[in-house]
Formats: sequence, C-alpha cells, structure tokens
Amino acid sequence: MTDVHPEHAQLQADRIYLGWQYILLHPDPGPPPRRPSPAEEPSTAAEQDPAQLEMLRRERLQEDMLNRPVRLVRLFMLVLTVLILAAALSGYLAWSFALVGLVAAGGVAGICSYALLQGDRAVKYRVLEQQARNERQRQERDKELFRAQEEHAQRYREWQESKERHDRQLTWYAVAVPDEIDRIDVAGGTLPGWSALVTLLGATRLYSGGHLTVLDLSEGAIAKDLIELARKGGDDPLVWVLPVDLPKLDLGATLKPEAFADVLAHVVSVSEEHRTTRDLSFDNAILERVLEVLGENATISQVTAALRALAQVGDPRDDLRFGLITATQLERIGTLFGRGVSDRVVIERAWALESQLRKLETLGTEAVRLPPARLRVVSMDRQAGVFGNRVLGTYVATALTHILRQSAASDRPWYHTIIVAGADKLRGDVLDRLMDACETSRTGLVLTYRSLTPTVRERLGRGHAAVAFMRLGNAEDARVASEHVGTEHRLELAQLTETISDSLPGLDGGYTSTIAQFDDEREDRDENHADLAGDITESTEWGRTADKISEKERVLQRSREFLVEPHQLQQLPTTSVIVTDATAQGRRVRLADANPAILTFPKTTLGELEDVREAVLALDPRDGDGDAEPPPNLGPPPPRLDWRKGRQ
Repeated sequence: MTDVHPEHAQLQADRIYLGWQYILLHPDPGPPPRRPSPAEEPSTAAEQDPAQLEMLRRERLQEDMLNRPVRLVRLFMLVLTVLILAAALSGYLAWSFALVGLVAAGGVAGICSYALLQGDRAVKYRVLEQQARNERQRQERDKELFRAQEEHAQRYREWQESKERHDRQLTWYAVAVPDEIDRIDVAGGTLPGWSALVTLLGATRLYSGGHLTVLDLSEGAIAKDLIELARKGGDDPLVWVLPVDLPKLDLGATLKPEAFADVLAHVVSVSEEHRTTRDLSFDNAILERVLEVLGENATISQVTAALRALAQVGDPRDDLRFGLITATQLERIGTLFGRGVSDRVVIERAWALESQLRKLETLGTEAVRLPPARLRVVSMDRQAGVFGNRVLGTYVATALTHILRQSAASDRPWYHTIIVAGADKLRGDVLDRLMDACETSRTGLVLTYRSLTPTVRERLGRGHAAVAFMRLGNAEDARVASEHVGTEHRLELAQLTETISDSLPGLDGGYTSTIAQFDDEREDRDENHADLAGDITESTEWGRTADKISEKERVLQRSREFLVEPHQLQQLPTTSVIVTDATAQGRRVRLADANPAILTFPKTTLGELEDVREAVLALDPRDGDGDAEPPPNLGPPPPRLDWRKGRQ
C-alpha cells in the first residue's frame, strides 16, 4: 500500500514529475448541523397557552349559561324557604304547613345545588382531562426532542469526522508519467512557465540520481533557477553561452568524418527549409570528400578553408600561411570533382556551405578538460543574431544525436534526460533524428514548442509520448490543442495557481557562463546540505514568491472548473499544464501546476492521485462499507530531500 504521509514520501526514479494536481478527495462538509432546541413549556397557569386559556373560558361561560335557570330556581327556593320559616316563627302559618313547605322548598334548592355541583365537577374534569392530554403531549415532545438530540449528536460526530478528514487531507498530488514514456512534448507556454516546468522536471531528475542536458534555444534563460538550485544542492553545473563559449565547446570533436559531415550538412540546411533529402545528400557528399582529404580530427576552420578553395573564393595562400590547409591538400581538393559543367554546381554549393559553416569556425579551438557534471546547459546568447543562433542550435542538436547513436542503450530509462526548449526552431528532420536516437538509447527527451507550426503538429505526440499543453496565445493553436485534448473534459483549477501566476515577475537577466571563467579550483559546496524544499524557497523565484504568500492563502481550498475550450486555453495561468498520456485504461487528461514551490506546501504529496485514493480508501472504509477509522495523520511539511542520494 502506498504511504501517503508527506514525511515518508520519496521521489521515484521511474516517474517523471510534471507538476501537482489539485484535488479534494473529501468535499467540504459545510457548517455543523444545527442543534434542536426545546419548545417553550408553560410553568404556571398564567403562562399557559392562550388558546388553552380561551378554551377554558368558553367552557366555563357555556356552563354558566346552562346553569343560570337552575341558579335562579335555587335562589327562589331559598328565598321561599326563608319566608315560610319567617311566617311560621311569626305565627301566621301553622307549623304543620310550614314544615311541608320547608321540606318542599329546601328539597328543590338541594336538588338545584347538586345539579350545580355536578356541572362544576364536569368542568373541572374536562380541565383535568385537557391538562392530562397536554402532559402526554409534552412528554411525547420531550421524547421526540431526546431522539432528535441523539440524532444530532450522531450527525455532529459524523460531521466532525468529515471536517477533520477535509481539513487534514492532502490537496496537491503529483502528476507524473511512467518512464516507459519515450518523450514529452510541451506545446505552448510562456518563458516563466517553461522556467517552472524545467526547474521542477530537472530538480526531480537530478535528485533521482540522473543527469540532465538542457539545450535552451528560447534565449530566455529558462534554466537559470534550475542552475541556482543545483548549485545550492552541491552540484557544479556546466553552462555554455554560445557563441561566446564556442571555442571551448568540444561537442562533436570525437565524431568520425562520416558523422561529422552529416552534422555539418544539417547545419547548412537550417536556412533552407525547402531543401530535400537529395539536396542534403549532395551536401553530405561534398563534405565527406573534403573531410577525407583533411584527415581525422579536422576542425571547422580547416573545413571552411577547404570549401573556399573548392569554391575558388578568396586567396588560398592566406589559408596556407595560417596552416589551415597544406599545399598537398589544396592540390587534391582542386581535383576532387573533375572539370566541366558540373563544376559550377559544386562551386555554388561549396560557396553556400562555407558561408554557413564559417559561423562555427571557432568551435573547439580552445577546448579544456572539464570535470563530469550532472547538469549541463547549452544556451544561445540573446544578443547574438537570430540566424546565427539557429545555426548553433542545429549543430548542438545534431551533434547530440550522433553521440547518442554511438552510445549503448542505458539500463535506466531517463537516467540521462535532454530538454530542448524552443524545439520549433529546429528543422523537422533534425527533430526526427533526435527523437529516434533518444528512443534507441533510452534517453529521456523533453521538447517544448512555442507555437504549433505544421512541422510541430506532424510530430506532436507521435510514438509513445506524453503531450502537455500550456498557455496558447494563438487562437489557431488553442483550437488545435482543444481538439487534441477533447472539449468534453472538465478540469479543476486551483485559485492558488491563479494567485501565484498573477504575482510572478518576468524573467530577468541571462546565463552566466561557467566555461569562460573555468579553472581547476571549484567553489566549495556544502556537502551536508540536504533540504530540497528549503533550496527551492531560497534559490528560485518560484519559492521566493510563494514564501511571500501567507500560510492562510497557501492552504486555500477553493477552485473552479472549466471546459477544455480554445478561449480557456488562451487564459491558462502561467504554470498550468494539461498533461495527456495513454494508459491501459485509455487516455488520461490531467491539469497540473508546474510551480516547483508547491513541493514546500504542507499538504503536498509525491504520490499520484490514483495511488493515494486507494490508500485513503483502505484507511477510511467509510468511503466504501464498514465503520470509519480515524483519518491518517498527515504530519509536517514534505521531507528534506538529499540531492546526493542516488549519485553514482
């Protein structure tokens, strides 16, 4: 079972991390259930229900109206009794007659009094009966109130458990693809967004013990934070800034003449998109023959000198004087392609080749022995010409391709990872060859494209590749991306992602070359430094920006859903990445946040959503059947991650 505890989480070498997904497995239970309150009960007759008092008043009024004749008769009989008794005492009436009158009148008065007493008893009985009925109703209400309070207590305990699960649950889950994926194509995005993705992907690859090469064609210094992060973790990255560092770049110096000719032929084709495979073969044939004349380990400056001689450009004596070419080589070059009409075609191509390759003449002229480094960055100087940077980028990509083709397949996929930022600046055939070489050598490849050109669309997701979409400014690109993902998908976007993206400053500055100032004395590093989360906070712009946000805002549990539609893709936050990859169950579509600072949040896990959901269900059977157990303690923030772990 997967351990979801952040303190126990570890990066997995067989997972390629592209960001974090915001999901709430336990929804907010809302406010607590309201406690039932007892009804106000009357305590005295004066506090009785007005309806009951009115009923009693009507009962007594009705009884009084019915008994009024009886009271009059009784009163008359009592008066008559008094008169008869007075007459008998005064002697006006004989006692024999008086006794009969007293008995008759008193008997009638007694009968009337008894009738009145019975009426009063009936009223009192009805009152007592009503009071008993009220008491029974009160007792029933008390029983109902007790049952309601018991139910409320049970509901409150359930709400409290749900609230604890909600408050203590993980909110950010890793979005990763397995290392069986050969390549990751990233379409769209801004330079800050690429910087976040490259920093996250590179940091997790380096921590897992791997090696990383970044070819930055974006001219935006997107790997700057990654370099600082690697230095903070104890590494010494190698950074080449071209064309300034071109003399110390020895990439391709060990290639055989055939491979070197192929590399140079592709470099020349960078400005000639219309050139076909046949044209490349023709250029390749010219270069192979020139290299055959020059011999092993020929430099670019020697190749351009030979091409000038072949194209009959300039004075070859200058090249002879500088030692770029010998007299014997000059003579052989003059007879390489014979004479005749075809000579004009060769001269024109040789001239074109020389005009392109002269931008690489200083390549490797001051090469130095460099120590091994796990992070290597080759970038283009934004102050250099656009065309020159395309030539340099094509050379580096093609040379890397040949080096990969000559190397044995790695035992660990993605152990060596290559990131090409701005890959849409390369020709389609250059990309195809690089993809094939990486797949064969089991080298991880990440390609980022600023726009979806026809060349990019043909290759997007081709083979066993995952595709990621970031913000797409162009409406047509957004339409293509929405069709690729599928407009039926609903994705959840965290408010925190939008908050941080809006507060991020733009990229500033550029790379600082480590090659131009290289010496044998390396800067001392803190070998005991082992806090990746702390390094992200201290040495990356992402970490510093997130650190300024209050803890309350960092644990915000608000989000919104959106459909994958073109206008939504044009408004994605800077660090949002829509990741699509194929699984045995079908194609997955997930929305991730590539902000590396999320690793420092207290509710972030390195486990994926599917694995963590299974673990949570196992720990909390309430989501299935059975009694619930207490939710797992998520503990403190993510672990201290040792950069040195896994180093060879």
